[in-house]
Amino acid sequence: MTQHSTVQGGFGNLGIAPKLLAILASKKFINPTPIQHQCIPHAIAGKDVVGIAQTGTGKTLAFGVPMLQRLAEEKGQALILIPTRELAIQVDEALHKIGASLGIKTAVIIGGASGNVQVKQLRKNPHVIIATPGRLMDHMEQKVINLNRISIVVLDEADRMFDIGFFPAIKRILAACPQQRQTLMFSATMPPQIASLASQFMHLPLRIEVAPSGTTVAGVEQEVFILDKQAKLPLLEKILAENAGTVLVFTRTKYGAKKITRVVKAMGHAAAEIHSNRSLAQRKDAMAGFKSGAYRVLIATDIAARGIDVTGISLVINFDLPQNAEDYVHRIGRTARAGATGKAISFATPDQRGDIRQIERLIKKTIPILALPELPRQSDAVIRAVYLGGDSRPDSGREGSRFSRPRSSGGLARQGGRPARRGAPSWARSSPSRTS
Repeated sequence: MTQHSTVQGGFGNLGIAPKLLAILASKKFINPTPIQHQCIPHAIAGKDVVGIAQTGTGKTLAFGVPMLQRLAEEKGQALILIPTRELAIQVDEALHKIGASLGIKTAVIIGGASGNVQVKQLRKNPHVIIATPGRLMDHMEQKVINLNRISIVVLDEADRMFDIGFFPAIKRILAACPQQRQTLMFSATMPPQIASLASQFMHLPLRIEVAPSGTTVAGVEQEVFILDKQAKLPLLEKILAENAGTVLVFTRTKYGAKKITRVVKAMGHAAAEIHSNRSLAQRKDAMAGFKSGAYRVLIATDIAARGIDVTGISLVINFDLPQNAEDYVHRIGRTARAGATGKAISFATPDQRGDIRQIERLIKKTIPILALPELPRQSDAVIRAVYLGGDSRPDSGREGSRFSRPRSSGGLARQGGRPARRGAPSWARSSPSRTS
């Protein structure tokens, strides 16, 4: 798992059993992160916990270590509810990393995978069930699973599950679990639904908050460009050409992700897309290729904002701003992980200045607005990818339905809106730029 800032002193004074301590040491987990340091002792003691921590702070170990220890001591079964398939797979991998030598068996219950295989896994009475709420409800309705043995429930990325409409399913799932259980809930923000859920389904939960809601990763340098939609692709081309390293590009819609992937490939970069229209096999391939370096650029919708735990992402580009300010925090948290540094560049149209101000209020920082550099003229291959991709379905986002051929760079530069708050970055300063 990715580590953020750590607490000196090691895991030895947190009440962890010697065998688990030895496993952590063998896997090079030396010092706990703040959320791990504060959560693990209380969770081992059996208390209900609401953990508020930004993305990338090691929450999986914060619930995974005490969960495995309590299962070993008191038997029973654990249920982990997760918002996305990718995150479910990552949590499963992380638990196997520390639980394989303990004989821990898991079942991953997610959409896009074989239902028959999942039923077989469930019939083997796994120690841990990792599930997205929708697919778990499917199995409950088909009477192929019951939750009578659940002694620990974990809600991971709870605010995201609420955002995408899982709140009713979560309430039904929790109501089907035994009342005598431990419940651990982790979230990056604390919307009213979480407080309501905690009061209804948790027993005197202890709230642990290691970073205020909206706190961004310390090592991320943030920038924004104000530009017309037609300038986005030329600017993306310039940024990709003049910045080394792996790049994660966020778009608002799955149709936009498909188009941008096609265009980025035409620009000469190895790229993959990840969104809800892709099969589970395609999404696994995209993630594996991005982790291994086979794909330099990954274009994603917000399905990946919290589902990607890849070290070494040097740049996050918000090709489209997210629909809410909280998702901005999760998106840019994909870079500058493990104490590294990174950059996040956002593209905003002139009518999105209010959205930028909302983000700034949430993160309590001013994001520098940069002047547009001289932009490249798009090649014939790129123009063909824009126009001849065979996907004419309109985007549902606010910014319109089609990419169009850019105007001359001089015209683009004049569309930049208010003057930059500071100079352009090194890649932009290498060519002439004009401000409004």
